[in-house]
Amino acid sequence: MTAQEFDFSDHSHRRYNPLTDSWVLVSPHRAKRPWLGQQEAAYKPTAPLYDSKCYLCPGNERATGGQNPKYESTYIFPNDYAAVKIDQPPLPKTDPDKDTLRNRLFNVQSVRGNCFVICFSPKHNLSIPQMKLSDLIHVINAWQTLYNDLAREAREIHKPYKYVQIFENKGTAMGCSNLHPHGQAWCLEAIPSEVSQELKSFSKYKHEHNTDLFADYIKLELQEKSRLVLENESFMVVVPYWAVWPFETMIVSKKKIPSIGNFNQTLKDDLASILKRLTIKYDNMFETSFPYSMGLHQAPLNATGDALNDSWFHMHFYPPLLRSATVRKFLVGFEMLGEPQRDLTPEQAAEKLRNLDGEVHYLEKF
Repeated sequence: MTAQEFDFSDHSHRRYNPLTDSWVLVSPHRAKRPWLGQQEAAYKPTAPLYDSKCYLCPGNERATGGQNPKYESTYIFPNDYAAVKIDQPPLPKTDPDKDTLRNRLFNVQSVRGNCFVICFSPKHNLSIPQMKLSDLIHVINAWQTLYNDLAREAREIHKPYKYVQIFENKGTAMGCSNLHPHGQAWCLEAIPSEVSQELKSFSKYKHEHNTDLFADYIKLELQEKSRLVLENESFMVVVPYWAVWPFETMIVSKKKIPSIGNFNQTLKDDLASILKRLTIKYDNMFETSFPYSMGLHQAPLNATGDALNDSWFHMHFYPPLLRSATVRKFLVGFEMLGEPQRDLTPEQAAEKLRNLDGEVHYLEKF
């Protein structure tokens, strides 16, 4: 190789993220350095089918004194420690037109809402890759029901709900305090910043190019295939060109669907299938219960106009593991003070994920 030939798999470069109007620094040569830093304890699933001390298991008492029913499928209940609440006093009145330093610099909004816990399964020792497809359909049905119920409450009884963020933190490495398979949903009277920025980017792209950002992105990824991990009739999984986390992925609906509220049975079946295959690949990567933060991005509740027309259902997976079950990526130093940085290129990460079994979970081999 001559000095003039640029190698994306070896030379530093920045990649643009059109969803968030931001950049990520890619330094692939750094992946060759020896690791002498923090190592996590590798998690092996040894939990029982039922844990009498678990606040989320069927029939058990929760931390605040309430009791779970003996549920047999996916179960949703209001979070006992909600980050936002419906009932709270209004902010002190101020004159927004008055030009003061406080008004300029100390902007504040009251935020009301509600939070929910979504127990994926009554079985304490299961995670998404270990669940049956029929059980995953129950989870997706629960997401859809919650989305549609909250939208109806906002329309009909004027609850201050504008957006519901559905997500899962899996594993202690992602701050999960209870390993029972569960996710959460936070419903706010404001659209969260990440989603709001995506919607702005979608609108800007359509205004400039007269097409949808994701329509073009899907076309390009399916042509190049170097970052494609999985696909079926309805969805594709890619390591985004602008990915920050080592094995970050995104599930994107191939056709424009604003939200899970619009899903038919075929879409639910296909989402369950690709969710299971992707998370099996994650677990098989380092033969561990792979930690991640995962979330759905979709249309705001009761969206109209551009917010509805620009929305495109997709899911983000942000897993922290870097090169083994015990070595994780930390966003520190330059990442916090400058911009996000990654060592492994998205193409290298996609190839590793693509080559892993997505049908048989590693535990089934023993």
